Amino acid sequence: MADPSTQSLQGHCLCGRIRFQAQLPAKGCANCHCQNCRRAHGAAFVTYAGFPFSQFQWLAGEEDLVRYRTETDATRSFCRHCGTTLCYEGPRWPDAIHIALAVLEDSELLQPSAHVYVDHGAPWHHIGDDLPHYGGTTGMEAKDPQIS
Repeated sequence: MADPSTQSLQGHCLCGRIRFQAQLPAKGCANCHCQNCRRAHGAAFVTYAGFPFSQFQWLAGEEDLVRYRTETDATRSFCRHCGTTLCYEGPRWPDAIHIALAVLEDSELLQPSAHVYVDHGAPWHHIGDDLPHYGGTTGMEAKDPQIS
């Protein structure tokens, strides 16, 4: 059996035009509750797994990517045909690409380890697990789950 920590994961957009692979291990995996992530995905939060660029490769359809630069100087990339948001790159993590966990095949090999930017979260969403909560300006300051 192959060592799961060195396995390649593949992913794609909804229409399948854009395909990529990422080599495990990931640098991390977290649920982000910041307003930009919530708006980009139309959801209460998004789960991202970060990979060093050296462990990531576009397999097909890179020419179909639309890259949107945000006011925080981050880049969010999505498919021009089906609209699937695929990844995030930002100045806080200049050496990594963050892939939305939902677009990965075999995503069960990755599990989020925390909630970040919880104090920016949707007021109508209650976090119902025991993962650590982080927030504040950096999104990584420890927060009491009872008050976030």
